[in-house]
Parts: sequence; structure tokens; C-alpha cells
Amino acid sequence: MKRDLLDQLLAARANRQAVALITNLETGAQRIVPRSQAAADPLAEKLDEAFRFDQSGTHDGHFVNIHNPPLRMVIIGAVHIAQSVIPIAQQLGYDVAVIDPRGAFATGARFPGISLHAEWPDEVIPQIGLDPRTALIALTHDPKIDDPALNAALKSDVFYIGALGSKKTQAARAQRLKDAGFTEEQVARIHGPIGLNIGAKGAPEIAVSIMGEVTRCLRLGS
Repeated sequence: MKRDLLDQLLAARANRQAVALITNLETGAQRIVPRSQAAADPLAEKLDEAFRFDQSGTHDGHFVNIHNPPLRMVIIGAVHIAQSVIPIAQQLGYDVAVIDPRGAFATGARFPGISLHAEWPDEVIPQIGLDPRTALIALTHDPKIDDPALNAALKSDVFYIGALGSKKTQAARAQRLKDAGFTEEQVARIHGPIGLNIGAKGAPEIAVSIMGEVTRCLRLGS
């Protein structure tokens, strides 16, 4: 590999940018294609699938080596459902961060070994950053906590946004966000009520439904 390509790969990794290293199997020529530019590449259709499924392989006489950043999940609300979501998310390869300004909830005893932020979302999220390999889920039921996080998520290119609450709660939330200047199309990015409709009861089953929906969006798109 040429030094300039290696430098590009290292820079992409440092900046959490998804790229593909494509090698022509006949000539040995190599090129790097950022995911943001994949649609213009001759291998566009294969690249889209490869990025979505984290799947390197041979396509049309080329070897496509996918370099995706690690998956991340930002959970708003140090609540009991979060405690059920986290172990599943970790098994699926997500780095998890929990944000909740309520110190009584956001404790190391309740969330051992987790990146925990007992601060307001609008203070923490700019430090964490949101990108296409990040999912954000809001679980507090408290607009003062959830809405600033959803506001930030809607302004970003995270691949999944979900919020806990009934259809009535979701309708009220959507109206608040529209009043704040978001369009109908933008607000529609929020999955609410959160999770697949599997008749889930209790935190563990709700966690399964949430992670099922997150996975569907990651692999198949929303």
C-alpha cells in the first residue's frame, strides 16, 4: 500500500469516517472511497451493501476492504430500560454512553463500566459528537431532557433516532419539534413509539424490540 493511501486510512479512522479501500485484482491499483462519495463510484451498488453490512469481499474484479468506524449508542436517560438495552447493545458491538443530568439515576453503581455523563444532553453531545455510525435513543419521558438531545440528533446524520413514549406522547413531541423549526420530514426520522411492535412487556422485552429496530435501520436503512 502506498504511503498516501495509508495516511488517508489513518485520517479516516481518527475522524470516524467510513471508507473503502478498493484493490483492482488484475492490476493491483488501489483507491480509497469515502462512504459519502460511494454513490458516484462504479461499484456504487456493491459499496452501499458492503458498508451497511460491514462486509469486505470481492466484487467485479475488485477486492473491497470496508473500514467502518466502531458503532456507538448514545442513551438519554439512566433508566431501567437503559439497563436492559446496554448489555444487548454491547454484545452487538456498540460503544455505549449514557447521559442523564439526574444524579440519583446516573450512578456508577447502576451503570458499572459505562461511559456515564450526569450532565444535560446539550452540554455533553457536542463533546461526544454524532455521526452516521451512531444511534441515539431517548428514554426519560421528560421533554426537558429528551428534546435537546433529539434536537441535536435531527441536526446530525446519525443512522437511528428513537424515543420512548406512547403515540400521544410522540405526537406532542413532534409538535414541539416542529414549533422549534423542524420540518415534518425531519421529525419523521424519529422512531416513536420506539422499537419494533412485538408486543413487548417489561424492560428486557422492550430492549429486544429497540435493538431489533436499531439493527434493522443499521443494515437495511430506515
